[in-house]
Amino acid sequence: MKRHKNVKMGSKKKVHAFVRIKPTDDFAHEMIKYGDDNKSIDIHLKKDTRRGVVNNQQTDWSFKLDGVLHDASQDLVYETVAKDVVSQALDGYNGTIMCYGQTGAGKTYTMTGATENYKQRGILPRALQQVFRMIEECPTHAVTVRVSYLEIYNESLFDLLSTLPYVGPSDTPMTIVENPQGIFIKGLSVHLTSQEEDAFRLLFEGETNRIIAARTLNKNSSRSHCIFTIYVEAHSRTLSDEKYITSKINLVDLAGSERLGKSGSEGRILKEATYINKSLSFLEQAIIALGDQKRDHIPFRQCKLTHALKDSLGGNCNMVLVTNIYGEAAQLEETLSSLRFASRMKLVTTEPAINEKYNAERMVKNLEKELALLKQELAVHNSLANHPLVTYDPMDEVQIAEINSQVRRYLEGTLEEIDIISLRQIQEVFNQFRVVLSQQEQEVESALRQKYTLIDKNDFATISAVQKAGLVDADGHLVGEADGQNFAFGITPFSAKPGKKAKAKKIFKELRPSTPPPKPLAFEDFKNERGSEINRIFKENKSILNERKKRASETTQRINAIKREIDVTNEALNLQKSLREKQGEYENKGLMIIDEEEFLLILKLKDLKKQYRSEYQDLRDLRAEIQYCQRLVDQCRQRLLMEFDIWYNESFVIPEDMQVALRLGSSIRPGMVPINRVVSLGEDDQDKFSQLQQTVLSEAPDSIAFINAKVKTEQKQNYLKTMMGIQQAHRK
Repeated sequence: MKRHKNVKMGSKKKVHAFVRIKPTDDFAHEMIKYGDDNKSIDIHLKKDTRRGVVNNQQTDWSFKLDGVLHDASQDLVYETVAKDVVSQALDGYNGTIMCYGQTGAGKTYTMTGATENYKQRGILPRALQQVFRMIEECPTHAVTVRVSYLEIYNESLFDLLSTLPYVGPSDTPMTIVENPQGIFIKGLSVHLTSQEEDAFRLLFEGETNRIIAARTLNKNSSRSHCIFTIYVEAHSRTLSDEKYITSKINLVDLAGSERLGKSGSEGRILKEATYINKSLSFLEQAIIALGDQKRDHIPFRQCKLTHALKDSLGGNCNMVLVTNIYGEAAQLEETLSSLRFASRMKLVTTEPAINEKYNAERMVKNLEKELALLKQELAVHNSLANHPLVTYDPMDEVQIAEINSQVRRYLEGTLEEIDIISLRQIQEVFNQFRVVLSQQEQEVESALRQKYTLIDKNDFATISAVQKAGLVDADGHLVGEADGQNFAFGITPFSAKPGKKAKAKKIFKELRPSTPPPKPLAFEDFKNERGSEINRIFKENKSILNERKKRASETTQRINAIKREIDVTNEALNLQKSLREKQGEYENKGLMIIDEEEFLLILKLKDLKKQYRSEYQDLRDLRAEIQYCQRLVDQCRQRLLMEFDIWYNESFVIPEDMQVALRLGSSIRPGMVPINRVVSLGEDDQDKFSQLQQTVLSEAPDSIAFINAKVKTEQKQNYLKTMMGIQQAHRK
């Protein structure tokens, strides 16, 4: 096993293992006993007399754990098990809390709790609350929280938050990917949560999508493994340090193990139980291998569960296991199996480490500040040592031109030596020597080509062509000039034929058609009647957008034309400069004298650059207007489609008798069926919320976000169920 190395490694520590006993009226007091320190549990079995008087059957077991939670409240469980793990997450330590045990032993109750009762909420909701409370108490850091919800069902990965409208299902199956930073689930959506209520809504959304089934020991048994992950990223507001910390908290609710002989499962339930037992068996094998220090290979890839939890099992995180067991004699065999798993887990060691990363942008800013400070120190040092003024900034065009002039004068002999000022100046001097040498080589080659035609003697085809052209003198020597070739680059403008608009067919309105009309035809009718105003605004915005795009295209063409003219003027100006340098430069009182043609080229270039900057600024303004107009067009299009869907459903999909029932005694506004009438025909959700506020908020004032998220999730689910029922009734 290769462990991920972090910046700061902590000391090794054992995995904390707790056991929680499900309350029951039929507790086996004679078989299950707790130690005085509340950290051990003893199991005693009576000997099976059917094996004879003398047999080697083991009857006593003792398990040492970190805590035994018997008749413990949800508050006590969280304080004992999870509070320290969550609090260290904001310090940069990863954490994992896992619930393991038999079917119906209380794993989901321990992890999630009873979502309909705020006081009975489990570890997961309390962890979310603690994270946001700690963020409020830490104003010196900017903390970002993200969450994801993964389900492993029958060795397949599912995103429990894919039902959100802005996520949607994916055709590509999810996969587990390993990178230097750890395990990554490709295809799993990660959601930013800026407040506590948003996080609860994501939690409840995922809970409604979990796969459950009725079992002998639990009527709502989870048939899959679920991993809810909280990602935390903290940046300091006060320190300019480029380092920041990241951490994640994995909250794992494992599916329950069961004995197929006892449960009598068949069909789909049997298949699910087989996959669950298989993955839990592979999990136990991985735990045994991690507890054995002599083992080099850890079988993480045997199943999706162990592979997804590779970072958590024996990694660089604080890990806690909660083993849920029964206290009844009938389930003692499965209880022993769960306790053995807990004792093996205690043998696993982890190395919690702070996850530190570096912000590249902030690092660059710090280096720039340090560079500026070093320049200031050098300036002070030069001033105290009476050194001449030295600039350590990159040289500009004027300084480079001055060094080029010094090099030329040095080569011509008019300058005896070049004063050395700084290392940057020395480098530029050598660079200008290279530039001057290259220019001289080009001048020599150009002079030779003007006087002679240079042809390779071994190029017989060229020699033959020249002879046929009559470019050979009487002595057989090649004379004449080489023909120059001018190359022109052009861009063929792209033109597209505008498509012809299809004539819209008018829909003649009927009282109530037996079958809904096609949506394209209904949409044309809607745009001419109820949606005419929105359609008019949409067309106006689209017309403005097209006009701005046309102006931007014309401005772009003008900019390209100016750029080509600037390039031509630059070439002509460079040619004039080279001719002036060949003919000799004239100075008057230190000022360079240039001819009228070169002066006019300089003025023309200046005007062209001014035009270029002006046109480019206009183009930037047009692009900003185009972006704004595009947003308006998108909003109008979305509004038009939404209003059309509402109108179409009310006009052709929802039965007339149901519409009458919905509208009785209600103030319906045009084009919209009241959501509260569709969602619930019984007690209004607002009344439920008011009752919850009266009964719960007085005792638990921190529950407002939890209750808000729960009510909104229930409203959404009820609405979806009602609309599905309406569609089914219409089909019948």
